[in-house]
Amino acid sequence: MIQIKNLTKRYGALTVYENFNLELKEGEVTCILGESGCGKTTLLNCIAGLTDYEGEITKTKCSYIFQTPRLVPNLTVGGNLKLICKDEKAIDEVLEKVRLTDKKDAYPVALSGGQAQRVSIARAFLFDSDLILMDEPFSSLDVKLQMDISQQFLQILSESRRTALFVTHSVDEALRLADRIVVINGGKVALDIYMEIANMEALRMMLIGALIA
Repeated sequence: MIQIKNLTKRYGALTVYENFNLELKEGEVTCILGESGCGKTTLLNCIAGLTDYEGEITKTKCSYIFQTPRLVPNLTVGGNLKLICKDEKAIDEVLEKVRLTDKKDAYPVALSGGQAQRVSIARAFLFDSDLILMDEPFSSLDVKLQMDISQQFLQILSESRRTALFVTHSVDEALRLADRIVVINGGKVALDIYMEIANMEALRMMLIGALIA
């Protein structure tokens, strides 16, 4: 279990979080849902240790899937993955899972947006992490690609049995991917709910209500 205790994060006079608390259960996909500017990315960066903060966060090995792929342009797909893992067999296996076996020797400039994001997903799973952080990694893709790549992600995640935390402002994306949805509003938890409610439309309205409250 990953615990966030009394997290306080400020940017100058702006307080994003003050004594914020959250627990992430092992093996679950938790979604942080909130409007732009509510502190979703800041929370990921605190967990990953990319920014300073006050409070306590369980130390854990993290993989990070960003909004953009962030591939090294002068390295092939295989070369980018070798920065994380030198095991050729492991690289070939993960490329097969994301359906990019034929792109191993291609450079990022030759990839479509969806293909490049699949490389970033492969990179995240190659790193020996306990937690995968995702910062709206499908937001720049069209709806069909979002559906396809998110399903590939869930399949690989279930095989690796890792914990995942992703942030989004899309209610539909949260409903599609998460085991648990946490709505953040004003730096506080406005709603914390598991996907056990059968009436999806009722759940959607609850989430929208928490976002605009």
